[in-house]
Amino acid sequence: MRVESPVSPALVAWGNAWLTGHIGLDEAADRIEAVAGPTLVAGEPLREHLAGLRSRGLRELRLALPAPGDPLGLSGPPDFNTAALDAGQAVIAVLTDAQIGLVPAPDLRGSSYTGVGFAVHPAGPPRADLPSLSEAERELAEAMTSATEALSRVGGPAQGHPARLEPATALAPGYPGRAHRVCALAARLAAVLNLTGEDRGLTSSQMSTRSESLRHLDRAVRRALVASHHAVFEPPRGS
Repeated sequence: MRVESPVSPALVAWGNAWLTGHIGLDEAADRIEAVAGPTLVAGEPLREHLAGLRSRGLRELRLALPAPGDPLGLSGPPDFNTAALDAGQAVIAVLTDAQIGLVPAPDLRGSSYTGVGFAVHPAGPPRADLPSLSEAERELAEAMTSATEALSRVGGPAQGHPARLEPATALAPGYPGRAHRVCALAARLAAVLNLTGEDRGLTSSQMSTRSESLRHLDRAVRRALVASHHAVFEPPRGS
């Protein structure tokens, strides 16, 4: 399961909406499973596991969208970081006195059952160097402009199969309007990144320019998605 799956963003968005009192647990679980299918955490149904975490002092859910060379949202330990990097995503459950890392994988049984299973890992505290929503929005705009200019010179995205990130574009109740807008734009750009064409026919210089532009855009997109999913806990700065 790679980063284009919306399961971890959905868990963070709807889980935080529940934790901040905007929806109930049943609605949160229903919304998450509408995206992911039947969901288990350490073999336990999602509702029961979330309720158990709440009784242990669950305060918030944090999103990690790491990529090779960029452990965005991760702060260890190594086993959790490795599992999250392999999956391209993870959730950090922040409790009063501990952090728990949740890493998704497809749960396939027989010919008709398709769901998600989250493995549980010890996790480090949330990183202090993650971007604010305003920082991520600015970085995304700059990366989008830069990538557009570069790709227009060397050949832009080719046609391909539809991306699978679209269900994650809708944040849950309780998020500021600005977060909804940033998240939707980042998800659309993620879809474009999933459709980028091959380098065939390009010179080595063109390939290098194209690759560097897409790498910067991918980083900005992931940072914007993380920041927008954390914005429910940011002090209000206007929408």
